[in-house]
Amino acid sequence: MAKLTKQDALNYHAKGRPGKIQVVPTKHYRTQRDLSLAYTPGVADPCLEIEKNADDAYKYTAKGNLVGVISNGTAVLGLGNIGAIAGKPVMEGKGLLFKIFADIDVFDIEVDLLNIDDFVKTVKAISPTFGGINLEDIKAPECFEIENKLKEALDIPVMHDDQHGTAIISGAGLINALEIVEKNIKNIKLFVSGAGAAACACTRMYIQLGVNPKNILMADINGILTKNRTDLSVVNKEFATDKDITMTEGIKGVDVFLGLSAGGVLKSEMLKTMAKDPIVFAMANPTPEISYEEAMATRSDLIFATGRSDYPNQINNVLGFPYIFRGALDVRATAINEEMKMAAVYAIANLAKKPVPDIVKKAYNNNDMSFGRKYIVPIPLDPRLIEHVPPAIAKAAMDSGVARKHITDWDAYKQELLERMGIDHAVMRNMTIKAKANPKKVVFSDANNINVIQAARIIKDEAIAFPILVGTKKQINKLAKKNKIDISDIEIIDNTDDINKEQRTKYAKLFFKKRARNGITIAKAERLMFDKNYFGVAMVELDDADAMISGVTSPYADTIRPALQIVGKREDVNKIAGMYMLRTKKGPYFLADTTINIEPSAEDLIDISLLTKEKVEEFGIKPVMAMLSYSNFGSASGKTSENAKKAITLLHKNHSDVLIDGEMQANFALNKELRIERYPFSKLGDKDVNTLIFPNLSSGNITYKVMQEIGSSEAIGPIVMGLKKPIHVLQLSSSVREIVDMATIAVVDAQILQD
Repeated sequence: MAKLTKQDALNYHAKGRPGKIQVVPTKHYRTQRDLSLAYTPGVADPCLEIEKNADDAYKYTAKGNLVGVISNGTAVLGLGNIGAIAGKPVMEGKGLLFKIFADIDVFDIEVDLLNIDDFVKTVKAISPTFGGINLEDIKAPECFEIENKLKEALDIPVMHDDQHGTAIISGAGLINALEIVEKNIKNIKLFVSGAGAAACACTRMYIQLGVNPKNILMADINGILTKNRTDLSVVNKEFATDKDITMTEGIKGVDVFLGLSAGGVLKSEMLKTMAKDPIVFAMANPTPEISYEEAMATRSDLIFATGRSDYPNQINNVLGFPYIFRGALDVRATAINEEMKMAAVYAIANLAKKPVPDIVKKAYNNNDMSFGRKYIVPIPLDPRLIEHVPPAIAKAAMDSGVARKHITDWDAYKQELLERMGIDHAVMRNMTIKAKANPKKVVFSDANNINVIQAARIIKDEAIAFPILVGTKKQINKLAKKNKIDISDIEIIDNTDDINKEQRTKYAKLFFKKRARNGITIAKAERLMFDKNYFGVAMVELDDADAMISGVTSPYADTIRPALQIVGKREDVNKIAGMYMLRTKKGPYFLADTTINIEPSAEDLIDISLLTKEKVEEFGIKPVMAMLSYSNFGSASGKTSENAKKAITLLHKNHSDVLIDGEMQANFALNKELRIERYPFSKLGDKDVNTLIFPNLSSGNITYKVMQEIGSSEAIGPIVMGLKKPIHVLQLSSSVREIVDMATIAVVDAQILQD
């Protein structure tokens, strides 16, 4: 990442609308009736209901999804006591993180009070506004007393994130780091550099996790915290020791160094004296207690973490607080207790052990992310956090008796969380359930590829299909071994090996029989069976496999050609077509034809529409289809608009079960209010369009690629429609997830074909 300048930061906060957050209406407000409902007189009714039952505030107001980020600016992000108003940019930033990671709304409140009782009284007075309170950037030791008093006074979740957020995330990192170096937490020695709010909270958390208090040394700017020191706070006295030694002496032989102090305090000479396989959390910001480069040059057996995003193992509070409050709010918890914090620790730790999604690897430009010394906690942009951490928090709140609302359907709750974040996996989740009910044999003809091998492993482990890898066996095994993927239980067929000569001959005879009158000789047929795509398609045609996936390294035409020549199109269609499913925040959209027919005729558009309707229904979705053009219902002439108009006329006449209309421009297709206002006669009525039929290949292909690249959607496809058997061709360099999704679709296709 390029170095950020002061001007970069100032421009970011000042340009356009100043600041980083705003209030956005959630109800209609366009008409007089809307305004009368929003304010007077309509607002009186919910007010009176809440007067009778205060809990109805969760029903009629935003309270249940609203957190107050509250600070007095006495310990702001490494800047110290800069005052309440100077800390406002940080509080707004916290609000932004709450929203983008957990869809929690925030009012940031900067309170210009230093007296503990006055601050507590103020927060207590405004607390009815909120469903939870996130205390932020309040200096120690005052922060401990403020949090405790507010917890006692309020019946909503209260958490000082500087303490507990760091403790939770670093606790998860500690658990995993110790597992990697095979050390028992009960036996380790811990040195803590720093004695502020975060350091004390982390140390308490580590003790809860199993660290022996007798094995802990804590130091502040004046040295080791000893019992004979008279300058310690009540909280610091909790960690005082009888050992009157120097920091250098204290670090010698320890297993874990926790730094929440100042840059440069851990010298390389000190690091050398730590125990074997040392764990160093150097979390002073922006300059760690020891730099990553110096630390790694000093110890090769080191596990190293910082609070910075430009090094591995970032201990970042954003992994915790949005999801902790999300789970707490969703069960209307009266507190965030120790059980909930511990649930967060283990949920985060366990997630780090799961395979990292390709979308995360791409975001960080790192294909080597996997559980190990350089990956002990998840990455902040991991979309799986929302479905893993809040449920753990909610369950812990319920089990510990602080939940006022109970969740009974956990699958539905996880789906609700995904939808809240604009991540809707319901379609593919249903397809996966179908695939697992009756797995089929899927051949992968681009198996000399790490993504295909990883996908095959996942497909096998999750019982989606029985993968068959076609390619050079030696290369496939070498690639798998290099990437530590066990494929010993996955079938590999080397189509070039003499051991498979009989199989090649069988497939060549099949191909010759089908194409003898199209210039194919038996000799040429035999040569073509050395081509993985021809070999794979022949496997499917002779039922040695049920479906085939290709295209990861092969050009599209090189797979479609053998599919058409050997398997062929269905008798009931004149043209095959390609469809993409785009997963967007508004739900799935289906686009066709995006890959095959360059300039389809009206008759071709009918075929494409019928094939697409059939395929969308297989996903369990009722297709609402629009045939696109530059014209709206005859408003402009031209070949493509005339083709679309003719196709719609024939579809309405001969296929009344197809809900489709056009020709129309894309904005009218996707904006139903605009469509109803301008074209009330449209057969689509007030329905939301989810399926787009394009007038030619260029428009369809350009559209899905633009949407994909600007980040507005995730594409699955192209899904080939109209072949007799399921042969699907992926985009070049498809991700592991895309390969798994396509294999899942292919299995369901095969199930339907065989029923």
